[in-house]
Amino acid sequence: MTIRIGNAPCSWGVEFADDPRNPAWRQVLTECADAGYRGIELGPIGFMPEDPAILGEALATNGLELIGGVVFRPFHDPAQWDEVWDASVRTCKALTAHGARHLVLIDSISPRRAPTAGRADAAEQMDAAEWAAFRDRIAAVAKLGAEDYGLTVGIHAHAAGFIDFEPELERLLNEVDESILKICFDTGHHSYAGFDPVAFMRRHIGRISYMHFKDIDPVVKARAIANSTGFYDACGQGIFCNLGKGDVDFPAVRQILLDAGFEGWCTVEQDCDPTLDVRPKDDAQANREYLESIGFN
Repeated sequence: MTIRIGNAPCSWGVEFADDPRNPAWRQVLTECADAGYRGIELGPIGFMPEDPAILGEALATNGLELIGGVVFRPFHDPAQWDEVWDASVRTCKALTAHGARHLVLIDSISPRRAPTAGRADAAEQMDAAEWAAFRDRIAAVAKLGAEDYGLTVGIHAHAAGFIDFEPELERLLNEVDESILKICFDTGHHSYAGFDPVAFMRRHIGRISYMHFKDIDPVVKARAIANSTGFYDACGQGIFCNLGKGDVDFPAVRQILLDAGFEGWCTVEQDCDPTLDVRPKDDAQANREYLESIGFN
């Protein structure tokens, strides 16, 4: 059994391809490799070159394998469906060009949900018709990735979107066939939402195909929830701390993966604001060293 540890451009503050605050894509690849990783995610489509020859050469130069990519888009907004679909197709093409396996779907932040991140009891819910259409849009992209491109597709719960809290995630899993939609499980977002990531993993490990390793500072989380702090402001306040410094029980996470015979990539993510006093390469190295200290190689 082999568990491999990768990283992702969001650890360098890259959330949107056209954000002028983004570091250069080559810098991200180089620093990821220098921090000791051998795999990296694509980041938002358009951040890294979509020309396979250019990106392939840069990955090879840095000794990196492309793990997967995320479609972080407003699945909740029918008016933006064309844009969501275009990003999904482009991401699938980019992943298959480099032999990457994982397509991750995330409903991006909604203004209707942003103030209630971490507060399930206060969050606005979709009505039945809105939910059905939302679910079907997710299922359509899952089918595209799984059947047309041969990718392993995972749904990823995310703070301030409409798949945020555990009951919403489980509802979606019950309504979309497992053959096209599995789980990309993010330990940090599950904690942010107010639920126990270890307990969820124990119940659903059979459907988890991919992991995002993220930790949460419980003091910052409590303050952000109490103040209805926006997601990106919470990132700037350090809600996502170095692995092993927050409230996620990573030794227990590791044991569940081992007991289940999990194989493949687990990707470190430590979202940050690149305009602040952050050191992504140092954090990436510290996170890798922490995981090695608890038995991940």
